[in-house]
Formats: sequence, structure tokens, C-alpha cells
Amino acid sequence: MHSVLRDAIFAAAVFAGAVRGLNPIKVEGQDFVDSETGKRFEILGIDYQLGGEQAYQPGKDDPLSNAKNCLRDAALMQRLGVNTIRTYNVDPKLNHDKCASIFNAAGIYMIVDVNSPLGGESIEREKPKDSYNLDYVKRIFGVVENFRHYPNTLGFFGANELVNSDANGKSGPPYIRAVQRDLKRYLKAQGGRKIPVGYSAADVADIRVSQIEYLTCAIPGEQDAISRSDFFGINSYSWCGKASFKEAGYDVLVRDFGQSTIPVFFSEYGCNEVQPRIFEEVGTLYGEQMTVFSGGLVYEWTQEENNYGIVKITKDGGAKLLGDYHALQKQYNDLDLKLIMSRNETASNLKPPKCSSKLIDKATFSKDWDLPEAPKGTDELIKNGYGKAGKIVSVTEAKVPQKIVDTDGSEIKGLELKPVKGSSNTPDGTSLEGSGSGNNRGGGSGTSTGASGAASSSGAAVPGLGVVGAKMAWGALAGSFAFVLGL
Repeated sequence: MHSVLRDAIFAAAVFAGAVRGLNPIKVEGQDFVDSETGKRFEILGIDYQLGGEQAYQPGKDDPLSNAKNCLRDAALMQRLGVNTIRTYNVDPKLNHDKCASIFNAAGIYMIVDVNSPLGGESIEREKPKDSYNLDYVKRIFGVVENFRHYPNTLGFFGANELVNSDANGKSGPPYIRAVQRDLKRYLKAQGGRKIPVGYSAADVADIRVSQIEYLTCAIPGEQDAISRSDFFGINSYSWCGKASFKEAGYDVLVRDFGQSTIPVFFSEYGCNEVQPRIFEEVGTLYGEQMTVFSGGLVYEWTQEENNYGIVKITKDGGAKLLGDYHALQKQYNDLDLKLIMSRNETASNLKPPKCSSKLIDKATFSKDWDLPEAPKGTDELIKNGYGKAGKIVSVTEAKVPQKIVDTDGSEIKGLELKPVKGSSNTPDGTSLEGSGSGNNRGGGSGTSTGASGAASSSGAAVPGLGVVGAKMAWGALAGSFAFVLGL
């Protein structure tokens, strides 16, 4: 058999395996854990909302509905070393199969917010009771039904910064737990694997401890800890420029969350008050001083008016890498992956305390665990299911068709998605910087060693899928594939 054809068929078969799914991630105490390898999983992530909040158009477009954009971004994230994205605004009525499958093949998990900033699609801070209604429940169940079938869905955020000051510290918390309860009841009733549900908190020092204590304590008599947060994200921007563990207040974060009984991570980080960003906090976040944290998600992928992006989307749909991309990649490449995947058995076996007013150190924060009843009609939705189920589909393209340029304007050629099977993508020690000559030196890795290239089931590197004049389709069934010559 011709060697090019043989390599292409072999690569297609590997991708077919990758499409089957990443290893499920589960929660054990303070850790996320790869359920197949037993190794700790830390989030090396990026917040992903193309165009910002204003670009969300229900019925038309969201960050995970355009396969061409997802292929471009997944390939760039794979080279960067990302293993997780967080996406804020998704429309449960749109089809996300292609994008979810692309990120799955790239070795990238998804944490999905069930809310959006539009009216009726989130709990309102000032009117939580009025906004917690059946239409809202349909919205969040629709998102869960759409994404729960994807193997690379790591978890769901039930709310984002619903409590952001002392002023709403009493009214909001019971609704956070109520929404978590509803989501977890739905997931349990519909069957399938257990997917964690958590909260993304504003980093308000005065209520930081009260928030996590309220959301993670065990309500006496509550079955299966059904309203309890499975993980806790914090949106923290305290490390700016050349700071330090203490100067950035990370020592206080470690103290505040040191006895957490669930995984804690940065759901947003990356202060931009000092430019250019150098991301020196990365080494500390994933280092020995902060093993209580499970990583974090850098804010954010695309450059918007708020100036947090690491990639700029061009008018023709291509992308230009910004200096922040290379700065972050450098920090990722210097990480100790062995330390990141090491587990602390003591931290894995911590048990939550019973809910009590003694846990809440802020007088103005809620001490009420008598949660709101679900809106009338919720039980029927939980029993019968609601919305459109997503599914993993064939990934039919590997090469990125859009023009990708480096910070100096030179074109980066040959960028393509490379199959990662089982374990997540990891930094591999290479860089896209200076590859504008066409020698694409990037490459994600599915191995714990960070070896260059994509990993096969045996851990061996698989050549890139750059087959001239050919298109490959990777079937979702094990061992199935189609190879079509592009004549």
C-alpha cells in the first residue's frame, strides 16, 4: 500500500478512537481525577466567548455552533497546551455536535455555563424569586440535555457571580443551591455518567469564605447532597505583572480554601492592568504552594474591547496571535506535569461539615438553607427530559483553512488538528513563535510525558495528518473510518 495512503488510514483510525471520547473526569475531594488513569486532572484552560457577550445571538450563533471557527481555535489551543475551555453563552436550540467533537478530538474538555446575560436566561441578582421560573428551568435543562452526552463535557456552571457584594449576600445563595439541585436532579433522572455541577464566584474578599462554606456544607437530611456544589470557581485578577505569591494575595486564597472539600480553581484569571501580560502567576498556580487549587482558565481567548484576548480574529475569519499567546505558552511549557498530576490522598477524602450558621463568618451573608421550591412543572421535565440531545459526530477536517499569522505578521502554515486519545491535551514544550516560515513546530500531546505529536493508544506519537489532496472522515464507532480522495 502506498505509504501516504497507509499513514492516512492509520491516522484516520486513531482519530476514530479519539472521537469515541476523552476519559471522563470525576470529583474526589479536592481533586478532579481522570477516571481511567486515576491521575489528578488540573485545568489548563481558557475562557472562550467569541465576540464577547454582545455576539451571542440566540437562534443564529454562539461560540460552539460554528465548526470552522472551532477547528481554527481548537488547533491553536492544542498547540498552546490548553486542556479545558469555559464557554459562557450557548443556545440549547443550536447544534453543537461538530464543535464538541472537534474539541474532544483535540483533547480539550468543556465547562459550560447554563445561563446567559439575556433576560430570562439567568437568575437576576435583584429579583431572584421572579426570575426563577419554569421558562428559566427549561433553558438550563435544555443546555444540560444538549451537552451531557458529549464525553468531553467536564461540568456545568449553575451560576456566575450571582453574589458579588454584601448587598446580595442574603438573597442569592439559596437560589444558587436550588439551581444546582435542579440540574443534578435532572442529570440523575436522565441517567448516564455523573457530571459535576458548580459555581463561579466573584472574588470578593469579605464574603469569599462564606460563599464556599454555604455552597459546600451538607444540609441535614438532604439526599445525595443534591444541592451541594461539586466544584467552586473563583474569578480572580489579583496578580498583575511582576507580583509574588504574597503580593497577589495568593497566600490568603490558599488559607481560605485550604480545607475545601471540593475542587477549587480560577474560573477566570489574567489581570491586564500591566501590559504586556507575562502570566508569571501560572508557575505559582500550578506549583507546590497552591496544590489545593485545581488550575484555572485564563480570561480570555479572543481580543475584544476589554483587551484581555490572546488571539485576534481578523475580518476574513483568520486569526492573529498576540504576544499574550506566546507568553502564556512559555509559562505552560515550563510546568512540572508530574507535580500537576500528583494526588494528595488526604485531600481526596475530606468530608463536608454539616450546614450551620457557625460556618458563615459574614453577618450579612445568608444562613438559610431552606431552599426555594422548584417552579411548578419542573418535576415533569426532570422525569421526561427536555431539549435536544447532542452527540459526538465524525470530524471531517483536520487542516485549518483560515489564514493564521504570528505577532510579526508572518503566516503560520500547516496548522492542523492532531488526534488525542483518552487523556487530555498537555503542553509539549514546543512553540508556534517563529514558525511563520511554514515549519509548524507546534503539537499537542495526549501523553503524560508531554511528547510531541498526538498520542496513540500505546502512547506512541502519530504523524500529523497533512495528506495532500485528501480529506478524511473519522467515524464515531470504534475502528470505523472513511477515506475520500479529494479529486
